[in-house]
Amino acid sequence: MSTGGAERLGRRDRLRSRRDFERLTREGERRASPSFVVFVSSAPRRGPETGGPRPRLGVTASRKLGGAVVRNRVKRRIRECFRRCRDLLPPGADVVVIARRGAAELTSAEVGAELAGLFAKEPGR
Repeated sequence: MSTGGAERLGRRDRLRSRRDFERLTREGERRASPSFVVFVSSAPRRGPETGGPRPRLGVTASRKLGGAVVRNRVKRRIRECFRRCRDLLPPGADVVVIARRGAAELTSAEVGAELAGLFAKEPGR
């Protein structure tokens, strides 16, 4: 049985516009690991009228990772980690996660551990 939408990332929890992705990759703080590149907004640009203090996530997985099935699996694992580790991010932060080639070979636990480490990193380090 499914838990329904309680754990789901809603519209307010996701970055969807190209402009948001480009702004974050240009102005956000870059954090990298062997399998992921993460950009975190240094200063929240959103007020209560655009979704409140909850962090938002954007995911990029190129065809270099593999076919659609592989890319979708990696994106599901990233979203799951984001749901569980959201409290490690500053309130109102926007996050873009770019999956590198090695991400397809990771288990869910390994994806979670690697991304949690990137999310918890102190700003400027």
